[in-house]
Amino acid sequence: MDLNLLRVLDALLQENSVTRAAERLGTSPAAVSRTLARLRRAVGDPLLVRAGQGLVPTPRALELREEVAGLLRSCENVLRPGAGFEPVHLERTFTVQCTDAVLVRVAGPLVGRIRAEAPGVDVVFLPESLEGGPALRQGQVDVEVGVLGPLDPEIRSRPLVTVPVVGVARAGHPLFEGRITARRFAAADHIGVSRRGKRLGPIDTALAERGLRRRVAVVVPSHTGAMLLAGGSDLVTLGAADWLPGTFAALGLRTFPIPLELPQLELGMAWHPRNSADPGQRWFRSHLAAAVQQL
Repeated sequence: MDLNLLRVLDALLQENSVTRAAERLGTSPAAVSRTLARLRRAVGDPLLVRAGQGLVPTPRALELREEVAGLLRSCENVLRPGAGFEPVHLERTFTVQCTDAVLVRVAGPLVGRIRAEAPGVDVVFLPESLEGGPALRQGQVDVEVGVLGPLDPEIRSRPLVTVPVVGVARAGHPLFEGRITARRFAAADHIGVSRRGKRLGPIDTALAERGLRRRVAVVVPSHTGAMLLAGGSDLVTLGAADWLPGTFAALGLRTFPIPLELPQLELGMAWHPRNSADPGQRWFRSHLAAAVQQL
């Protein structure tokens, strides 16, 4: 069915006049008359018949009036991405891949934001088990958020915030008894955070430039584990500045500036392009981004 036929039929049934329908559609009365002839053949009904100086709808036309108007509205919603989208009616589950540090800081604000608009939406947080795009490509994850590693070529991404790296140690750590220099920082035993057991990173590069080297005495797979371990020992770990102040205080931890020139943490968001235009996905990504950026 030619969608233009429905548009002309809708205008005719609303106006009961070829001339007024033509004006409404921005075309000529002759073109509308030709289309009306096609419609009569297709429907098997005259639709509009002459009554004095005007036209009146047939019973069949009256039956079609609301149905045609509804069909046009549905077609417009399909052809205009996101048209008519109302979060309050959304019932979906979105999956977010992130580290435990991002989860702890972002989950509360995110859930609060989406619950206020879409009580039927649920969120599943997944660990960084398939970073770099495979989970996004395979549809296992809707959005990845955090420090983004190498991504598949087609993956879309967006930067969110930049956060300085700070040192983290228990409040009574000997480091706090004097000025924290690069040498004293390197001399402390450190906790590394890596799911793959990596020990070295930008910290070690910066120390090597000064002829220094640290000992990574323990490697744990999560930031939560590192904080708990640092709170009960003289080991030092790393964190994001102003990221979890309440948690640090509750665990008896303090943060301190690292006396080195270090790159900041760049947090971003990544998703597969098949979800770019989906109105529900766009709505969810906007709230996820806002939850990260408000920090």
